[in-house]
Amino acid sequence: MDDATPLAPVLEPETAPFRLGLPRESAPTSLICASPHSGRIYPAAMMAASQLDRRAIRRSEDAHVDELIAGAPGFGHTLIAAEFARAYIDVNREPWELDPAMFEDELPAFAKARTARVAAGLGAIARIVCEGQEIYARKLAFAEAEERVRGVHAPYHAALADLIAETKARCGHAMLIDWHSMPAAAAWGRAGEGCDFVLGDRFGSACLPALTNFVERELAKMGYRVARNAPYAGGYTTEHYGRPGRRVHALQIEINRALYFDERELALTDGFGALKRDLEQLFEAIAAPDWSGL
Repeated sequence: MDDATPLAPVLEPETAPFRLGLPRESAPTSLICASPHSGRIYPAAMMAASQLDRRAIRRSEDAHVDELIAGAPGFGHTLIAAEFARAYIDVNREPWELDPAMFEDELPAFAKARTARVAAGLGAIARIVCEGQEIYARKLAFAEAEERVRGVHAPYHAALADLIAETKARCGHAMLIDWHSMPAAAAWGRAGEGCDFVLGDRFGSACLPALTNFVERELAKMGYRVARNAPYAGGYTTEHYGRPGRRVHALQIEINRALYFDERELALTDGFGALKRDLEQLFEAIAAPDWSGL
């Protein structure tokens, strides 16, 4: 992006793009937990342009992940969760990762993305929901995309970057876990072996093995099946912030929705409570070691 495209937030003051959960302990840890895809705000202007109803679009949510990790601040960790739906603007994408075919006007050169995600209909503004249904009944104007980027994406990442900088200044390093959920169908590997969690560290480039190994061991001790980097190696957030050489470590965690959510009925199952307690056990475990060597 060039200097002519600043990302100054422009948002109605009564609508917050994210919410923060700050540690309740006097000595916060170096862990920041983020939930970029569990937002449930669908602005009226978006729905007016959509040919799908809210229920159909909700199938793209990482449903209730923000609630699953809500206990993190109780163990000294920081939490940030996006409030707007990922279908409105995906904060786990580069901000101007846009599909020119979705727009009625010519996009600026910096916004003409040619990525695999855009080709799949899943750029910063999604063209489809997870089942391949087209979202919009008309082409959008670039001004609509600009409003979403400046109003939601920019302040979310400004806040996340500040949290990372503050944590690193306080602790000498920062750890970021970006929390997601995956469709149950995606949790089956090519060999027919399923998993409950996928840890994505960009094949080691975004996070030192110490953190990834620790999380894997703790989840495995609870009886969960854990995979690494397949089918999810980490998205924009993991790649953008993960800088082990600068002592900032980013790990993406995908949770199999079958553990807690009925994807057909869009409803929580009895497994939600048990999974939430297990994640709180993980948060307690992460708070215990001395991570200053990272």
